[in-house]
Amino acid sequence: MAHEHCNHTHAHPVVKNLLIAFALNLGFSVVEFVGGLLTNSVAILSDSIHDLGDSAAIAASLVLEKQAGKGRTRIFSYGKRRFSILAAFITSLIPVVGATVIIFEAVPRFFHPEPVKVVGVLWLAVAGLAFNGLAVLRLRKSGKSSLNQRAVMLHLVEDVLGWIAVLAGGVVMYFTQWYWIDPLLSLGIAAFILYNAVRNILSVLKIFLQAVPEHFDENGIANALQSLPGVRSVHDLHAWTMDGERNVLTVHLVVDKNLAPAQVYNVKRLAREVLITSNIQHPTLEIEREGEGCQLVSC
Repeated sequence: MAHEHCNHTHAHPVVKNLLIAFALNLGFSVVEFVGGLLTNSVAILSDSIHDLGDSAAIAASLVLEKQAGKGRTRIFSYGKRRFSILAAFITSLIPVVGATVIIFEAVPRFFHPEPVKVVGVLWLAVAGLAFNGLAVLRLRKSGKSSLNQRAVMLHLVEDVLGWIAVLAGGVVMYFTQWYWIDPLLSLGIAAFILYNAVRNILSVLKIFLQAVPEHFDENGIANALQSLPGVRSVHDLHAWTMDGERNVLTVHLVVDKNLAPAQVYNVKRLAREVLITSNIQHPTLEIEREGEGCQLVSC
């Protein structure tokens, strides 16, 4: 019960920050869409589509992040922490669709540039930096973040970098009238979005497929367990992560058959200490005496 309470407490600031990021992102995407039409800028129109997609993704994150903060149920015995990973997957998949739309809109304009109202583009770029910068700072306030929150943060950082590029491109267009820069910026933003979104999707898929946690040192942990007094061998060591933060591990330890019950208990205690210090939040140990079957299972 204590673990469940902790999960809920951790999720609350995440949900609050995602809600603020959602409001900022949705509000400015509307401003972008209107501004893109008025300035005839495909870069800004493309980014408004991207931001609308981000808003939908953050909305999904809000719903699923709240579920992730709940404890175990009869159906979800480990709790609902993987709902956060599902949200991260959705949040990463939506920009792929948005980037594809951007490419289809920008390519024709690159070969047939149209005049752009550059002054309006510059003002929108400054406003975009302010709005997205504020959202990024708000999310960073919560300190340690879930993979879901990092996926949302990725979107917002992409937007900040995109607006810096738009601002620089607007300055160049203001002095040169090279309007082909506008669709070129769109293609650059789309490529950047696709690169980072695909990387995040691969990270999420690794978690769903129960790959070992990042920075997991299997040999180091096995050697540390093997070196405990009375331990003869270590086998069937398996580790995975629930959500990129909370890691699970199961392992079998074979101990000297002559160990007294108190000594076996001490092996269990020392093994748990090794695993907890190795960033394993939910260790399960099976301890066997040499030449005998299972003697003790410890959670």
